[in-house]
Amino acid sequence: MKKEVRLYNVILPIWLLWLFPQLFIFVVPANLAVDCVVLAVTLTALRHRGKGAVLKKLWWKFWLLGFLADFMGVLVLLPGAFLPALFSDAAWTYDISTAMIANPFRHPASLLWTLVGVALAGVCIYFFDKRAMKKCDLLTAGEKHVVALTMAIVTAPWLFLVPMYLY
Repeated sequence: MKKEVRLYNVILPIWLLWLFPQLFIFVVPANLAVDCVVLAVTLTALRHRGKGAVLKKLWWKFWLLGFLADFMGVLVLLPGAFLPALFSDAAWTYDISTAMIANPFRHPASLLWTLVGVALAGVCIYFFDKRAMKKCDLLTAGEKHVVALTMAIVTAPWLFLVPMYLY
């Protein structure tokens, strides 16, 4: 009997928004709020005097580039959805890809694959944000590094690790 191949939700915003575009009304502002709060808290921790000016200059860049970085992480996860089709006779590929898409904690390989996607997105966030701050004269080089690193760690797509199904 041939096993059924399903393409589960890889990440909440990407697939769910494709099916239910009205969710953009909630996801987009929530993502913006998280990015702005992380940036503001980081600047507060750095005791930066011009928080408002920095926020005003960088919020939209960080927000848009964060979506791009999350998409880069999704690109790493997508091949896992098609593993069973490539190796239709191998039961292990079905288990790994099903676990990777539905529950990354079901198989060690799926957890590793998912962590690679999260890490890639985090690295992209770091470098994208460093580039976005290149022309920002309001921050020193050290502050730019701390801001980019904090944004990368805190706003990485950790939702990739949330199981969609618990089997």
